[in-house]
Amino acid sequence: MRETTILRIDPRHPEKKKIVQAAEIIKKGGLVVFPTDTVYGLGANAFLPKVRKKIYRIKGRKFNKPLILLIDEIKKIYPLISELPKEAEKLIKKYWPGPLSIIFKASPLGIILTGGSQTIGLRIPDNKIVLFLISASGVPLATSSANLSNEKSPLTAKEAIKNLKSKVELILDGGKTKYKVESTIIDVSVYPFRIIREGYIKKAELDKLL
Repeated sequence: MRETTILRIDPRHPEKKKIVQAAEIIKKGGLVVFPTDTVYGLGANAFLPKVRKKIYRIKGRKFNKPLILLIDEIKKIYPLISELPKEAEKLIKKYWPGPLSIIFKASPLGIILTGGSQTIGLRIPDNKIVLFLISASGVPLATSSANLSNEKSPLTAKEAIKNLKSKVELILDGGKTKYKVESTIIDVSVYPFRIIREGYIKKAELDKLL
C-alpha cells in the first residue's frame, strides 16, 4: 500500500476539504482512521464486502467478531433493522449520539451489510469529525478500533499511526478522544437483553434505565 496520508483536523470545526478528501477514499473502497468519542476507529464503506474483509486482515481479527456500523442519523437505522423494541427506543433517546453500540435483528439489507449475519450492530458517535465523514461518504461505515487484534485501542492519532501506518490510505488526527474507553455494546435482538461489552456506560446504569 502507498504511504499513509496523515491530516490534522480541527475537532470543533472540522475543515470541509479534509472531510471530503477522507470521504472520497471511503467511497472508492479505501480505509480511513478517524477519531470517535470513544477511541480511534478504522472504517470503510459498509456496502463493499472486499473492504470489510480488509479490516479483518489488517487487524488480524477473527471473522466471527462482527464489525459495528456507524451512522449519523437515527432515521438511518430503519432500513437496516427488522425490529425496534420499545426498550431500545429508550436507549437511543438517552445515549445517541454517544458511547453505546446496539445490536438489532437485521433487515434483508442489514444482512447484506454484515455479510450474512442475522444481527447488526449500530452506533451514532458523539464526534463531529466522524459524523461529518459519514454524511459526506453517504454510506454507513463498517468499523473497528484502529489497533491490531488484542492490542490496546488507540486514544490518539499517534497510537493509531503506530498500529496502522502504511496499512491505510488516510489517518485523521483530531486529538484525544472524549471518553477514552470503548463503547458499551448491548444486544437487543434477544430477550432478556445482553450486555456484550461493558465500556463507558456501565451495566448498572443500563439495568436501571430498562
